[in-house]
Amino acid sequence: MEIYIDTSVIGGLFDDEFKLWSEKLFDEFISGEKTAVISDTTLEELSFAPGHIRNSLKKIPDNFIKYVLLNDEAEDLSYKYIKEKIVTEKSLLDARHIAIATVNKVDILVSWNFKHIVNYKLIRLYNSVNLKYGYNILEIRNPREVLNV
Repeated sequence: MEIYIDTSVIGGLFDDEFKLWSEKLFDEFISGEKTAVISDTTLEELSFAPGHIRNSLKKIPDNFIKYVLLNDEAEDLSYKYIKEKIVTEKSLLDARHIAIATVNKVDILVSWNFKHIVNYKLIRLYNSVNLKYGYNILEIRNPREVLNV
């Protein structure tokens, strides 16, 4: 199973509220039960984080990570989310995560961002735009919901 993770999941490893569930998800990546999908957008956001957070991805073996890029198609889709007023341009990075995961047909996107990503109303709106433009519906959940426990 391919799971796109945004920066909040990685940062969650060091947040008391999310640590347990982020660690369990990372354990499933490390064991190969799931594949972590990491975008250049996530890596760019991580470049501003402290070293211990940036280095967290090194725990996952390379053969259980899939790297994807923000290409023109995903960039265009992210601006469609903004044009459709799902989020504002201030949330462009969040829209990019959704678009990259959609274009790359990942199984699930996981995040701890409940304001702009893991939000029932917004998930429905993101997926309505996806369907409008010929994309599949994207499953969006928090890490706790996708664990094999």
